[in-house]
Amino acid sequence: MKKSLIAASIVATFALTSLTTKAAETSYLWQDTLDQAKGQTVYFNAWGGADSINDYIQWAADRIKEEYDVTLVHVKLTDTSDAVNRVLAEKAAGKDDNGSIDLIWLNGENFRAMKDNNLLFGPFSQALPNYLHYVDENARQSLTQDFGTPVDGMESPWGMAQVIFMYDTATLSSPPKSMAELLNFAKAHPGRITYPEPPQFLGSTFLKQALYELTSYRQALSQPADSVNFDTVTAPLWAYLDKLHKVAWRDGQTFPSSAEEMMRLLDDQEIDIALSFDISAASVQIDKGNLPHTVRSYVFTNGTIGNTHFLAIPYNSSATAGAQVVANFMLSPEAQIKKQNPTVWGDLSVLSYAKLPADEQAKFNALPRGIATLSIEELGQTLPEPHSSWMGALETEWRKRYAQ
Repeated sequence: MKKSLIAASIVATFALTSLTTKAAETSYLWQDTLDQAKGQTVYFNAWGGADSINDYIQWAADRIKEEYDVTLVHVKLTDTSDAVNRVLAEKAAGKDDNGSIDLIWLNGENFRAMKDNNLLFGPFSQALPNYLHYVDENARQSLTQDFGTPVDGMESPWGMAQVIFMYDTATLSSPPKSMAELLNFAKAHPGRITYPEPPQFLGSTFLKQALYELTSYRQALSQPADSVNFDTVTAPLWAYLDKLHKVAWRDGQTFPSSAEEMMRLLDDQEIDIALSFDISAASVQIDKGNLPHTVRSYVFTNGTIGNTHFLAIPYNSSATAGAQVVANFMLSPEAQIKKQNPTVWGDLSVLSYAKLPADEQAKFNALPRGIATLSIEELGQTLPEPHSSWMGALETEWRKRYAQ
């Protein structure tokens, strides 16, 4: 018994020493990264279509400059694929150093394209101190599987989103809570239901949400679209849309261009249901006076699609140290708490609440939720994104059938 206790003690001491040594090595390596990053300029290519997000990035840039002497320049994009194509063109031209992009906000098919074409620096995310301290990879599949593509440390999580629906309680008491109910509602109230036009991201997500609920082959959605019988899997979706468009807003001949336009239509009482990938969207628009105070958010009974969005570093970045410093700051409790504030952005944090110190948990607890923002519990089940190849396949087929 005494020998066993001694052996156990030796094993425990060895394990503790190994962890301490690893922590010291990580700290030393990170200090080297911080030293290299000083004075660097990081060109951050990120969608620039929302003032609230642009303002948040500028706030982060000011803090990063102050704290780390790294200059963050927001290069505003209308389509993330533009940045991916630029890196691909630079690689084709042999520009393997001093690329024009140092950091990209992306996920899904854009990440898969960069990974498949060896356009990424890394792996790096699992070596970021804030990732090690605060991210729990077991908490959510989308932290390690980006639309079915393994992350493998090649991008750092930045935020999480989930599809929510909005309605005005002053005019509608019981909103539809499934795709079947939505079609029945549309038939009973012609011209009152619509969705954004694919390939706008939210419009494509509406297609995936409908496909999840309607197909009998849900497991096929986790596989590449060209590896299954696409026509068989998607047949119920097109049959559904054929019926919906006949009774949709403007007879299904015209579609909103964005979530923002849907909310304007809801405010103008042209439609009864709007949707967004931002759980705080309704609260933010109410505060701005763009939606009535009677608007509320909800989700479907059996869940809605959610995902994680990330920060990635191109392989030919000229400021890889600075880009890692930016990614690490974006994972700090300070940055994540501010980002989740619905009056700032309202983006869900990727940090594990259980891994946070008590004082940081209290700051999250103190965040205003917003009059129409659902709690984590109210968001219910999160449906995983299909494999990233489904996005393009669904968009192509949709446009072939319905684009004017």
